[in-house]
Amino acid sequence: MSDVGPRVLVDATAVPADRGGVGRYVDGLVTALSAAGADLAIASQRADAERYGRMAPEAKVIAGPAAIAHRPARLAWEQTGLPLVAQQVGAEVVHSPHYTMPLRAGRPVVVTIHDATFFTEPEMHTSVKGTFFRSATRTALRRASRALVPSKATRDELIRLLDADATLIDVAYHGVDQQTFHVPAEDEQQRVQARLGLAGQPYIAFLGTLEPRKNVPGLIRGWVRACEGREDAPALVLAGGSGWDDTIDQAVSEVPSHLRVLRPGYLRFTDLPGFLGGARVVAYPSHGEGFGLPVLEAMACGAPVLTTPRLSLPEVGGEAVAYTEPEPEAIAAALSALLDDPARRAQLGEAGHQRSLEFTWAASAEAHLASYARALSA
Repeated sequence: MSDVGPRVLVDATAVPADRGGVGRYVDGLVTALSAAGADLAIASQRADAERYGRMAPEAKVIAGPAAIAHRPARLAWEQTGLPLVAQQVGAEVVHSPHYTMPLRAGRPVVVTIHDATFFTEPEMHTSVKGTFFRSATRTALRRASRALVPSKATRDELIRLLDADATLIDVAYHGVDQQTFHVPAEDEQQRVQARLGLAGQPYIAFLGTLEPRKNVPGLIRGWVRACEGREDAPALVLAGGSGWDDTIDQAVSEVPSHLRVLRPGYLRFTDLPGFLGGARVVAYPSHGEGFGLPVLEAMACGAPVLTTPRLSLPEVGGEAVAYTEPEPEAIAAALSALLDDPARRAQLGEAGHQRSLEFTWAASAEAHLASYARALSA
C-alpha cells in the first residue's frame, strides 16, 4: 500500500451522457481524488475517456468496449470485463459509484448507494427501475466491503428498512464546484433570460429530472395559486431532462393562459449559474432525496431556495433555505411569502451561498479515501 492510499479503480462507465446527478458526482469526485494525489485508475465509456484524462491527468484511464454505451451490455461487462480491468491496472480496491457492483472482483469493492427511495416510495419510480435498484441495493449491502452514502438520512433509512450493518456504511457528502456554480454577474443572468425568451420577466426556477419524486405537478399547482391576483406574476421554468411523469402534462394543461410555463429541457452547464442565481426563487419541493445536489448547486449560485424538510434535504440546506411541505397548498403559501419578501430572499441567498462553501469535493474525496482504506483493511 502506497503513501497515497490503495490503488483504486473507479468505474465511471455508469455515468450517463447527460451528466445528470451521477455524472456530477463522479466528475467532482474523480477531479478531487486526483488533486489529492490518490493512486487512481478509471474505467470509462469510450466517449468519456479523453474527458477523464483531463480531469485526472495522473490516472490510468481505460476505455471500455463501445457496446457498453447500452445498459444491458454495460451490466454484463461490469461482471466480466471490469474485474479484468482491475487485474490489469493492479487495483487494490474497486469503487462502483452507482448501486451495482461486480460480484467476483477478486478484491474489495466499495459501492455508492445514492438513496433509499426505491424502498420508501416505490410508486415514485417505474416498476422496472424500482425492482432493479432494490435488488442492486440489497446485493451491494450484502456483498460489498463498504457502502458509501451521501447523507446520514440515507444511511439511517438503509439501516431502518433493510437492517443494513451500520459499521459498514460510510457517509460522504457531495461537494459543489464553486467555479461552475457561482453567484452570477448581471450579464450572465440577462444572457440566460434572453435565451429563454423571458425578456426581464421574473421567474421561479426548477432544475432536475422531471420525474414523480421531484413533485413537479405539486410545484406547478402551488405556483399557479401563488400567482393569483399578482400583477407581475413570475414565469415558471422547469429545466432538466424529461423523466416519465405523465402527470406533468396534466398539471401544465390546467395553467391559466395568462401565466407562462417554460420547459427548455437541458440547459448548458455554462448557463446554470445565470439560470439559478437569476431566479426569484429556486423551488425544489421533492418528496425525498438521497442528497439533493440541485439544492446545493442553487445555494452556491446565491439563489433563495425553497425545498422540503424530507430525508437528506435539511442536512444540505440547514437554516439557509426555506421549507415547505410538498402539497400544492403549502407550496403556494411558502412561495407567496417569499415573493412578497425581497429582504428574506436576499438573506436566504446570502446564507445559502455561505453554507454551500462548507460542501467541497476535496472533503468528499477525503471521506472516500478513508472508506477505500477501511475496505482494504477489513
